[in-house]
Amino acid sequence: MYKRKQVFKDSEDESLFLWGARQTGKSTLLKELFPDALWFDLLLSNIYESLSRKPDILRETVLANPSVTPVIIDEIQRIPSLLNEVHWLISNYNTRFILCGSSPRKILRSGSNLLGGRALRYELYPLISVEIPDFDLMRALNNGMLPRHYNSKSPNKLISAYIGSYLRDEIVTEARIRNVGLFSRFLEVAALTNGEMVNYANIATDCGISGPTVKEYFQILEDTLIGRYLPSFQKRPKRRVIVAPKFYLFDVGIANYLLNRGRIEKGTELFGKAFEHFIYQEIYAHSKYSQLNYPIYYWRTASQLEIDFVLGDHEVAIEVKSTDQANSRHIKGLIAFSEEYNVDKLILISNDPLPRLIGNILILPWKVFLERLWVGGIMNTSY
Repeated sequence: MYKRKQVFKDSEDESLFLWGARQTGKSTLLKELFPDALWFDLLLSNIYESLSRKPDILRETVLANPSVTPVIIDEIQRIPSLLNEVHWLISNYNTRFILCGSSPRKILRSGSNLLGGRALRYELYPLISVEIPDFDLMRALNNGMLPRHYNSKSPNKLISAYIGSYLRDEIVTEARIRNVGLFSRFLEVAALTNGEMVNYANIATDCGISGPTVKEYFQILEDTLIGRYLPSFQKRPKRRVIVAPKFYLFDVGIANYLLNRGRIEKGTELFGKAFEHFIYQEIYAHSKYSQLNYPIYYWRTASQLEIDFVLGDHEVAIEVKSTDQANSRHIKGLIAFSEEYNVDKLILISNDPLPRLIGNILILPWKVFLERLWVGGIMNTSY
């Protein structure tokens, strides 16, 4: 059992939405935190069919069990109309609900009742290093950080099934995509842009679809929590900077499979790409779980100077290198960025055995960086 960092900080007794991609562990977490809750699982056919036909059964059941709290509805996106009943119960009886789902897209696109701000929003991401006893970096980079995948000795079959049944089938159905073959092709091409700048025109050409359709497909991945954009940092640049965003899939293991990377070994180019993706997952989860909600960017100039992550309003600049011994060649981007902006911390994350200082740039082994990140030693400003 993992001790998850998502503990609904500052939620008190408020109702809330909990979103997260399939198999991140939402139901497991809720059952651990709320073992006595009144539970409606919409993946169960009898529950789904009953509430689909007669949504007021929810109200009748809740009112008959007033002392049982909270009320959890799992996979709420399957029946958006239930939110009308939820809204009424919150307003009239102050019932606490936890509404759990793998995608808010259907609810958002249907114009359904979003409870008028009466429910807080939280997300659960794949596992993070501090949640895993005896964390194994190579296992994480090869298997990914979804709990079942990380634990598996042979994760490829599990990941293949995940992509087939969830990414290609369920999301296609939910988003009402007519051409499944084109979307499958898009997924493969989109994976090639993982951690890279997005060029819609090139992707459209490779997939044989229009640029607007490519943008729509990326929006579907974002709406269904399968990926997210990493914007470029553009605040008052002295140098000409790249403005196109990057895009990351939500889990390094999913990216590996779609890219057909094979076994990742330390010291290879593939290791470097997966390592950077893993660090991004950790930073993003920290921003949200800590409730600091600091923005994350990348920075790249037209002359190819680049740093991987800018945190906040240029408080922290981070470069990720898989090298075992960082040197002056690896910190050119950090130096260039510090010439343009006042930066509190300049950090290069590497596989070095011990922390070092090169000028004002801190070289941190990845383990040390993650330890400091999760105890609040990297970012401590609220946004």
